[in-house]
Amino acid sequence: MKKFFLLLTFFLFCLPFTVSADTAKSTIVMDLDSGRILYEKNANQKRLIASITKIMTAIVAIEEGDLTEKITVGEEVLSMYGTNIYVEVGEKMKLRDLLYGLLLRSGNDASVVIAKAIAGSEEKFVNLMNKKAQEIGMKNTIFKNPHGLDEETENYSTAYDMALLSKYAYKNKTYRNIVSTDKYEVSTGKKTYLWYNRNKLLTTYEYCTGGKNGYTPRAGKTLVTTGSKKGLNLTIVTLSDGDIYNNHIDLYEDFFSKYKRYKIIDKNNFRIDKEFVDEDVYLEDSFYYPLTSNEVNDIKTVVHFLDDSATDEIGTIEIFLSNQKIGELPIYRKIKKKEQFSFFEWLRKLFL
Repeated sequence: MKKFFLLLTFFLFCLPFTVSADTAKSTIVMDLDSGRILYEKNANQKRLIASITKIMTAIVAIEEGDLTEKITVGEEVLSMYGTNIYVEVGEKMKLRDLLYGLLLRSGNDASVVIAKAIAGSEEKFVNLMNKKAQEIGMKNTIFKNPHGLDEETENYSTAYDMALLSKYAYKNKTYRNIVSTDKYEVSTGKKTYLWYNRNKLLTTYEYCTGGKNGYTPRAGKTLVTTGSKKGLNLTIVTLSDGDIYNNHIDLYEDFFSKYKRYKIIDKNNFRIDKEFVDEDVYLEDSFYYPLTSNEVNDIKTVVHFLDDSATDEIGTIEIFLSNQKIGELPIYRKIKKKEQFSFFEWLRKLFL
């Protein structure tokens, strides 16, 4: 296998950075696109997570259910307490509307109605939640219920695992639309509901794009949010945080000022000298990564070509930051299309 180095050079404006006074017991700041961890504190300590549980409840429901299906509320709501949307037994509501009640108002009653409708029972739905957690890579998470109340059963996770969940959920358009909604009105024919989003960051911080808050006396205040500024998309998770909203704002301001999203490899301007390869090549994707101004000069790329590749993929380009691999893109050969002629053009060429 042949390999060689391609060095990338950037000319940048240095941006200021300040460290915030983090008030949470566990915190993480993660880039939503690359998964890079920009900051962490006790990010792998297991803690009770309260109602941020409902992010997983929503994702499982969106992926497993029919958003237009009308669901009949059963007696499962009678045992729910805390934050509710106060649907009544026998009332019918579409799954999509229940999800708004779940995520905007943190409806504990909505969570058990959704669980029973999707899986037949709360226990079976929780199994789906834990299965999804494993698929996402949430290795230190265990769900026991779909709502986050922790007096009878307990949901444990970590800031890191919840950031993985936030990153996964953010890719889902339905989820993004719901958590970015300030208020939502729905009528069931029996009652009309008007719900305002309990995530106060959505209306108090201009760069917030969504999220979910939570609280129980044992878990304390928990918060998962997403925010976007100038192409940089971040998620922040804080667990057991006495000042969740101000803490998230301070963290966003810190990291939006420190990091920028750079296009390190541009698929439209990817060239390799004929000295190294005697055929035209291309990339299907560009490569972006969040960097500080001081890190840009530490970016290095290494190109590997496969010997006698029989496929369109003839090699890879690996991207390194300070000798740590941060990404890889396949390199393809451009296949020259055979010239095609109509029957009459073929006859004309035959006799010329």
